[in-house]
Amino acid sequence: MSDKIKRTDELELVEEPSEEGGQSIAEAMRQVLAEIGENPQREGLRRTPERFEHALRFLTSGYGQDPEKLLNGAMFNVCYDQMVVVKDIEMFSLCEHHILPFFGRCHVAYIPNKKVVGLSKIPRLVNMFSRRLQIQERLTAQIAEAIQKCIDPLGVGVVIEARHLCMIMRGVQKQRSEAVTSAMLGAFRENLQTREEFLSLIGHRHS
Repeated sequence: MSDKIKRTDELELVEEPSEEGGQSIAEAMRQVLAEIGENPQREGLRRTPERFEHALRFLTSGYGQDPEKLLNGAMFNVCYDQMVVVKDIEMFSLCEHHILPFFGRCHVAYIPNKKVVGLSKIPRLVNMFSRRLQIQERLTAQIAEAIQKCIDPLGVGVVIEARHLCMIMRGVQKQRSEAVTSAMLGAFRENLQTREEFLSLIGHRHS
């Protein structure tokens, strides 16, 4: 396996030695548990460091994926030049400032320029960039720029609406706060009517 965690059965995770000879994520997590006043050896926490490493590697698995390979395998030539919208894509990511989750919905639209991409690839692209340490603004831009580069459409629009646990659980502790970010490229930036059509289709209020 590429990571340092090997599953031996459904209930047990065993730590493999670090190939580089350095400290593994699980070993570091044991130290963290001790630093906050916990006993890493008590029954409920004994396997937590390995589980944490396994979960963290999954939640950051987007670093090992290539957006061009993801999209280029599902491109189709079509005579269609109307807006394609994939909305309400569930999105989960980790804030790079506090390593706490932020989650919500992502809406993606593009206007084809003789090419479309398989609809399932759009949520996969969102997942790929979400499974990295992120800030919402950069995540929104990366999704839009990858579609623009790989599909070369007439325009791309991306809107993300998300709640951040770093705001809800700590900091200002505002339970209902939601951050909204957008990236508009090509026709979506240049044409107000196109942009408003997209925002109307996803049910986003705009002036």
